[in-house]
Order: sequence, then structure tokens, then C-alpha cells
Amino acid sequence: MRFTREEIESAQRTVRAAMPPTPQYAWPLLSQRLGATVWAKHENHTPAGAFKIRGGLTYFETLAREHPGVRHAISATRGNHGQSVGFAARRHGLGATIVVPHGNSTEKNAAMRALGVTLIEHGDDFQAASEHAAALAERDGLHRVPSFHRELVRGVSTAYVEFFEALSTEPPDVLFVPIGLGSGFAAAAAARAHCGVSTKLIGVVSAHATAYRDSFRAGKPVESPVTTRLADGMACRTPVPESVEVMLREADDVVTVTDDEIAQAMRILFSDTHNVAEGAGAAALAAALQQQERWRGKTVGVCVSGGNVDSGMFAGVLAA
Repeated sequence: MRFTREEIESAQRTVRAAMPPTPQYAWPLLSQRLGATVWAKHENHTPAGAFKIRGGLTYFETLAREHPGVRHAISATRGNHGQSVGFAARRHGLGATIVVPHGNSTEKNAAMRALGVTLIEHGDDFQAASEHAAALAERDGLHRVPSFHRELVRGVSTAYVEFFEALSTEPPDVLFVPIGLGSGFAAAAAARAHCGVSTKLIGVVSAHATAYRDSFRAGKPVESPVTTRLADGMACRTPVPESVEVMLREADDVVTVTDDEIAQAMRILFSDTHNVAEGAGAAALAAALQQQERWRGKTVGVCVSGGNVDSGMFAGVLAA
């Protein structure tokens, strides 16, 4: 997925009208722990607590310009994409309906409602919620916002452009990127091309939701069951073919991390940086810890992609 320089710069203007760049820090304790220079990109510091907000901003800016008659949008999510849709829809005066599976994060649900969305619970996983959203869009004539789309990727790429530009004098040797449906990974690849760096990109998936790792190994989209209890932002059963194509072309590797490894990374992020990360937000660090011998003495980037974890769950992780 390629973007022109003007497309990236336009996305930067759209995103910066709503939020400042997020920071990237080389935390001393993290670097000491991994035996490498470790830069953390803090997408948990956005107004919606996750990287997804960037894609919503560019998607709705384009939607309002190209389809001014749209008054209501609908989408499915486990949380962060829904907040992105709600945040951006409200900026453009549009209504938004979000479908989530039963048992979704109560605090993510509350955050979406606070943004003015109509929340509907349906199905046992994201795929069921997504199919219901599609049916409602057809029935009620609503604009359906997909979970993976070129405009979403264009917005999210601004996060990684910020990261690579901030480290332009010493680009990281590797960047670990969590994969849910793949917009974040595709965005990192687009930013790498835009900035002209040679950083290796390693995708990270849950060991309990391996569709994208399995697809990477098979060279084509492969479905896989989802059993993760902690990494809801990575709970993908059915991969997006276009996203898989990007991953096959751009990834140096795709690795898996268990819920236990993610929980350890959540604790480490809190102890070493005093940052709260949700499961998917800690997955990149979990992978870097898993591979620390490979990258010892190098410069490592990890994306803390979100911090929207229910307080009860986080308390349980910290207490373990």
C-alpha cells in the first residue's frame, strides 16, 4: 500500500488539527532490561488512548469531502476503532453506531458511549459483530466504516512517520508492530517507505489468535480461532486479504506472544515507564523481550499502541 508524499503530508495536517504528535522515549530501565536501546512510541497518549484515532480522522475527513450526504456511520469493533469512529464522526457532526461482541470491555464501551455513539452488543466475537454491522448498514442505509481501509492506514501512518522522523539520525534496526486486522502494520510499512529507512518490521500477533501468523506462513489468508483473554485488540479470526498482502510483502517476520507474555510486558511497562498498556498495547514489548538476544546491542522500536484496559483486568495483571 503506497502513498504519495502529498497524501502523507495531508494526513499529518488532518491529524495535527485534532491532536499533537505523541512522544517516543528511550526509557533507561527498558533499555537496561533488554540490553538494547529501546524506543517506545506512545500511542497510548492520544485523545482516545490508542493509535486508531488517526485513521478515523483521515477517513471521516475524506468521507465528508467526497460524500457530503452521509449523515450516519456504522462499524464494528472491540473498542479502539469504535472510539476512533465516534471521535471523528462527532467532529464532522455525524451520527455513529458501533457494534461490539457480548462481553466486550465495559470501560471501552463506556468511552464509546461518552463520544455519543449508539452501542449495540451482538455475537460472541468480532467477526460476528462485524457481520451484524454489515447487515444493519444494508437494512438502514447507513455508511459502513470498515476496520481496514486505505484511508485508515493513511491516517495511522502519521504515527510511524513521527517515530522515524524523530529518530532520523539513528533509525531503529527493528520495529515491533502489533497486528489486529493489520492497519497499524500497513501504516508502519507506508511510513518506512515515506521516510526512506531500512528498519526491519516484525509483526506481533496473539498466540491465541494466530490468523495473521498462519497467513504469513501459508502465503495466503488463513482463518484461525480466537481464545485470547487479554489481547482483545488482536482478537482476529478472519484476516483481511489486502492486509495480508501488505504483510507478506513488508514483514521481516511475524511472531506470536502468549497472554502470559503480554501480562508480563504490561507489568514491565508500568514498572519501567509508569505507562498503562492494554494487552495489544504491550504485545510489541512482549515480542521484543522474547527476541532480546537477537537484538542485543541494537536499537529497537516498540509501539505501545493503546492503553485502554479495564481497571479490574489491569489490577489483576499487576497483582499476578
